[in-house]
Amino acid sequence: MKKTVGIGIIGTGFARKVQIPAFLKCEGVSIVSVASGRRENAEATARQFNINHFTDDWSETVGRDEVDLVCITTPPDTHYEMVLRAIELGKHVLCEKPMAMNESEAREMTEKAEKKGILALIDHELRFQPGRKLAFKMLRDGEIGKIRHAKYTFRAPHRGDANLPWNWWSDVASGGGALGAIGSHVIDSLLWFLGSDISQIFCQLQTHVKQRREEKAGEMRAVSSDDETNMILRFADGDLTEDATANVSISMVELPAYQHSVELAGTKGSMRVEYKGEIFVAKTGERNWRQIENIALGTAIEGVGDTGFSRCFMEFAPEIIKAIQEGGTKIENAATFEDGLKVQKVLDAARESNENGRVIKLSK
Repeated sequence: MKKTVGIGIIGTGFARKVQIPAFLKCEGVSIVSVASGRRENAEATARQFNINHFTDDWSETVGRDEVDLVCITTPPDTHYEMVLRAIELGKHVLCEKPMAMNESEAREMTEKAEKKGILALIDHELRFQPGRKLAFKMLRDGEIGKIRHAKYTFRAPHRGDANLPWNWWSDVASGGGALGAIGSHVIDSLLWFLGSDISQIFCQLQTHVKQRREEKAGEMRAVSSDDETNMILRFADGDLTEDATANVSISMVELPAYQHSVELAGTKGSMRVEYKGEIFVAKTGERNWRQIENIALGTAIEGVGDTGFSRCFMEFAPEIIKAIQEGGTKIENAATFEDGLKVQKVLDAARESNENGRVIKLSK
């Protein structure tokens, strides 16, 4: 059994706010190195968490002998090269979503990770929320019967501020936009909850804030990514689904407040899961929602906006460390590269649907 897991961090956004604090709460962890495209960010992160090595060359972090796990929290257009290098060196990988820029990249990453026999995960931490795990079990216990329809709503107002600067999130060529950043979580959540593949999709993408000022140049630059995503889905029939459909509404520009929930309507009732994992159920014949009591909501990370994600990663991090310490290559409930590939297929189909204005059927 491996006593100490060495971690290499690439990226200083989400990793600095959430991943590093969560990993440092685990027993037997050493943050070995942190890399950022901006050396000053890597240095500031290293000083904050007493990390001995920092660099603006990510390959240095991946290549360090003491690194067992590489956490990649950079823009999506960088994932492919970084993941393949980590796999080549036999490192375990936790890759941010979306996994890649397209299905071809995701497939190669998946196949090479499988051949290497490493722990290869996508950071869909929502799967580890205590409430969602309970909802997952309740669905399989037949609590609301077969699923007929799902409604998934994600609303965050902050990108409605036109004064936010232009960055990679504004650039579709870098993998920016609501579809990849949030849509990947939504798609993974629905695939996981329902246990069935998406069979067809209609998607409409919208950019409401069409220009932002680039800080370095000081000039206005066109935004090419979406800040609103709407999807209509159909699911293949399965143990939990029968002719099931879903509506997905994602907006990064809508006031007044953050909202993140999924509703599942079944043959025996409905279930709603809120962003901290609160569960509400209404059985057939009941007129009001009934909250399930005594659900653990997990621990939020101090100083980070409590949108539910940090609570989920606090649950996920110790499972990753335990698996590596015990030599495992799978974690119950964790999203694998195979799961990331499934999500990537749907993302690609969503973009094709938006571009062509038609329903896209997904092959098995």
